[in-house]
Amino acid sequence: MKPFRAHTGRVAPLDRANVDTDQIIPKQFLKRIERTGFGEFLFYDWRFKADGKLVGTFVLNEPRYRGASILAAGRNFGCGSSREHAPWALSDYGFRVIIAPSFADIFANNCMKNGLLPVTLTEDDVATIIEQASSSETYELTVDLESRTVTDGRGFSATFAIDDFQRHCLMSGLDDIGLTLLHESDITLYELQHRLA
Repeated sequence: MKPFRAHTGRVAPLDRANVDTDQIIPKQFLKRIERTGFGEFLFYDWRFKADGKLVGTFVLNEPRYRGASILAAGRNFGCGSSREHAPWALSDYGFRVIIAPSFADIFANNCMKNGLLPVTLTEDDVATIIEQASSSETYELTVDLESRTVTDGRGFSATFAIDDFQRHCLMSGLDDIGLTLLHESDITLYELQHRLA
């Protein structure tokens, strides 16, 4: 997993509450076993018409948000099923940070285990970010995990809370497998001792 310390990127505003995981990555695209290749299907039913053409009014289809790496959204983002494919799709599309007033717990945990940072800010702060991103062609934020801050270089600044252990794992680039491998020598010793017994 790629370590996360600080990230500066363009913001795409998704001013919708209760965005569930089936909207993030619809069920018909869950046939892969790899973590990659899901980005092209992100928000598929909102991005594409039935004939496969782009919905021009959907935020991620607007040229000014191409390459955005921070998504600002409404409350209860990632609700619904616990599919890990949702953060895989967001990451594969190019997002590194999701900012919202609240997240579904399982979704938030899945994000952090996959190097995607969910940042919880107040409703007012998120509304400000969405307004700025909607009215500017090049609105960017810097999300600093070390200082737990979100700033825009224009005067906006907010702090966010994150569990110390999850913060450590993100900053060190440790997913569950990486955490286990930190104890590789102990595991090897245990296996050797039990083979001989």
